[in-house]
Formats: sequence, structure tokens, C-alpha cells
Amino acid sequence: MTPPHAPVVTVIVPGFDVAAYAAEALSSLRAQTLTDWTAVLVDDASRDGTGAIFDTAAARDPRFRVVHHRSQGGLSAARNTGLDLVETRYVAFLDADDRYTPRALELLVGALERSGSDLAAGAYVRLRPDGSGGYAAGHVQPWVAAATDPARSGTTLAEHPEASGNIVAWSKVSRMDLWRRTGLRFPLGKAYEDQIVAQQLYTSARAFDVLPDVVVEWRERADGTSITQQKSELPVLRDYLEALDGGIEALEAAGQPRAAASRVRLILSMDLPTLVEIGRHHPDEAYRRALGAFTRALTARTGGLPVLSSATHAVVAEAEAW
Repeated sequence: MTPPHAPVVTVIVPGFDVAAYAAEALSSLRAQTLTDWTAVLVDDASRDGTGAIFDTAAARDPRFRVVHHRSQGGLSAARNTGLDLVETRYVAFLDADDRYTPRALELLVGALERSGSDLAAGAYVRLRPDGSGGYAAGHVQPWVAAATDPARSGTTLAEHPEASGNIVAWSKVSRMDLWRRTGLRFPLGKAYEDQIVAQQLYTSARAFDVLPDVVVEWRERADGTSITQQKSELPVLRDYLEALDGGIEALEAAGQPRAAASRVRLILSMDLPTLVEIGRHHPDEAYRRALGAFTRALTARTGGLPVLSSATHAVVAEAEAW
């Protein structure tokens, strides 16, 4: 298949042992209403059929290019490999176990073409097991809606601090000029590597756009192997807390106190309750100590708790006591 025009956007698709999902992700790319794309498929030394699925896709559609890592480098390394190969005006990311909605690239690229902004971010939903062997898309969660609804064009964090709640790599299209002039890359060897990078993109962008449209369906794997489903593991927790803290530091360093405060409020009300529930029953006391130290540091940096529900206040107090 030959695209009608030169590609305007490169989609970086990293994958490690996702043979059960990769074909669906690539099908969602081929189904895009905007056809002027190219994709770099990065097989991060998979042990299953992921690499073969990538190779087959490239053999059938010249818009796909495949890179095989000889050894596993992690999600950040795979994304960075793709970034080094981008030659188009725009860049996007799609994890190989997720899927785009059909108009995702049309909406995000179209917004940037109209506005001249550096970054466009859309809404996303969870793709959860439906109990019968398939997956069903959920609803836009409140924090995602707060970041993306209503639509805004040419905005900034000073004007729209809640945008900082959209911290994933794959809900966005950005100008490669933004990556080149900032030298941004994903940090190696860390889980939740996109959180800090997302905040750095927001703070470095001259302006950005947000769209309420759902552009990605984010898979929660039935087998529980997604990194976001492994927060009960202490090393994963430490990476998670480091990423949350690093994102806030990036906002503060860029002189965005309202965005930093928005992130603190969101972390305390959304992230912390789930982690505290895990901590209550965790067999390793180090889990509770790590979460307690993080919570105390987080509330101390705000100079006082933001407005929270009484239930959230109780969760915060419990974590601070650990």
C-alpha cells in the first residue's frame, strides 16, 4: 500500500512480548482516516512472536519500518530508538498493546496544523477485559476530562494547569522541533518513564492544544502483566513514586506552581488511595515506609493540604503515619 502523500507524522510503536495484542494495535494504525503517516515498530528483543508480527506488517505495508533490539532495553530505550529515526514534522507514540481510535491522527495532527502549537493531547479510555475473552472500552475518567475538555487551542499551563494530569506519552502528537530544541528523551531503566517527559513537553511547548475526543484505548491486560498493574511490587512502586515526584519537580522548575498544585491534588485524591489500599495488606514493611515518606514529602512541599474530601484526608493521614 502506497500512501497518497509524503508522511506528516511518525508513530513510534514499541513492543515487548505483546504478540497477543500487536496485530490489533497495527490494525488501528492502518484504519486511520489520516493516511499520511509512517511508523517505526521497535521490537525490544521479544521472546514471543511480536517481532514476526512487526515484520509481516512491514512486508505488507511500506509505511511500517521495523527495528529489532538485540537485547531488551525497556520501553524508554525503544521509544528513544524510534525518536532517533523520525524524519517527519510530527511524532506520536502508540504502545503495541493499545489501539488508536480511527480519527486519532486526523484530530491531533489537524489541531496542530490549524493552531501552530507544539503539542496536541487528546482524551483516552481504559480497555478492560469484558469477562468473555475480549475487551471493552470504558468511559473517560474525570481527571482525563479535566485535562482535555473543553477543547482548547494555543493554550499554556499557566492558562490550563489541569492539562498536567494527562501524563501519558501515547495520547499526544507533537512537533519534532520541540524534541530537537529541548533534547528531550525518555529516561532509561525506569517504569512510568513518560510522566516526567510529559510535563517537560508541556513546560517546553510554546503552546499546546487539548481535545476532548478519545484518541487511544489503553489496555488493561487480562493476565495482569501491564506495568500499571504491578504497583504492588516494591521496585515498581519506587519507580512510580519517583516519576510522580519528578513530574512535579519539572513543573516547579519551569515556574508553573498552579500546574504543580493541580498535580499534587490529583495524586493525593486519585493515586494515593489505591496505593494505601495495597499498603495495608502488603507483606513488606518497606512498601509502607516508601509510601509514607513520599506522602509526607508531598504534603510538606505544598505548604498545606489542598481542598480534599474527608475520605481522602483520612487516607493521607494514614499514609503519613507509615
